[in-house]
Amino acid sequence: MIKPDFPKNEAQRQKALERYAILDTIEEESYDNLTALLASICEVPISLVSLLDKERNFMKSHYGVPFNEDPRERSFCGHTIMQNEGVLIVADATLDERFHDNPLVTEMGVRFYAGASLVDSQGFRLGALCVFGREPKILTDRQKNALANLSKHVMLLLESRLLNINLLQAEQELQTRNEELEKFAAATSHDLKSPLHNIVGLLDLLKDSSREKLSEEELSYIDMTKDSARSLSDYISGLLKFYQNDQLISEEQTTIKACILSKELASMFSNPKYSLKFYSSSELIRLNAEAFRQILMNLISNGFKCNDSEAPTVSVSITENKTHYCLEVKDNGVGIPKEDQQKVFDLFETSDTGEHSGPKGTGIGLATVKKLVEKLEGVIEITSIPGKGSKFTCLIPKHG
Repeated sequence: MIKPDFPKNEAQRQKALERYAILDTIEEESYDNLTALLASICEVPISLVSLLDKERNFMKSHYGVPFNEDPRERSFCGHTIMQNEGVLIVADATLDERFHDNPLVTEMGVRFYAGASLVDSQGFRLGALCVFGREPKILTDRQKNALANLSKHVMLLLESRLLNINLLQAEQELQTRNEELEKFAAATSHDLKSPLHNIVGLLDLLKDSSREKLSEEELSYIDMTKDSARSLSDYISGLLKFYQNDQLISEEQTTIKACILSKELASMFSNPKYSLKFYSSSELIRLNAEAFRQILMNLISNGFKCNDSEAPTVSVSITENKTHYCLEVKDNGVGIPKEDQQKVFDLFETSDTGEHSGPKGTGIGLATVKKLVEKLEGVIEITSIPGKGSKFTCLIPKHG
């Protein structure tokens, strides 16, 4: 018996094989179906998906034999991967000096072998798809083609497995980074709010104690600084809420009474300049109450903030069908140009209309809304006309 040589790039080949995390895995129907099919086509009793490990031949699928590994030193497939063409056919092993005294021949009665290398995208030969027979045999062209084509299909299964592994790893890494980012944002936001409150308080104290000593222009600078500090505080509060949304989504569904929700919103937006209209076709609304309230508050707040009308008005409508709740929030504000209507849902993005006289938004509120709606498995759409207002429509599926 002649033991198979190792490829010159054996270390790299072994590393490539290990990337698939396939060694010592359980049987899978997708591989077993291929070996059964190939055995039938070639009219032989044995067919294997053979992967060459350091010292052994691991059989991912072993049609016709009860074991799933064998020493590499007596492996026919070890010789197969050394062929330039990647295919090895042994018509009669008893007449081949490499195999005539191989235990697979002398003890198991193997006479015929044919194998096609399993070649990955980098050119590494990981193993072989092969068939064995107990009688000398010559394959037909149709059988040879089946062997070659099915070996490529085995590689497609392996590449699909590798892709899934890489996607899972990327997803896990992304989740870890997102969790770290959320913790950082929450901690940073919390730590910054206290100094900002102190700054506003000190500016009020400075203004009151120095009112007679400072000019109107100097007093206006203090007010501008206060406004900037408050804007930054609002920005940080919005950021903190944005990263706390996952906690809202984790809460269970509850039933909201529309009449109570209407009173809550009226109390939150009680500015006499504002007109808030509320309609619900159903008295009881069953979903994630806190997330739904947060969506409503952000949309209503956006409608009033981005509004230069003499009579700022926001209309809320909640309707339902058998499968979904439909929330519509309509305002008579400055509106959003068509080219900006999708980007306003991105974190830190705002619409640059140039028409709004109030303070610029943080670009967090609508991003928060979209994140919550999508977490509830819903969708949000916007229709808007600059100078006339906007309408946000949320479709949220019912559960339970």
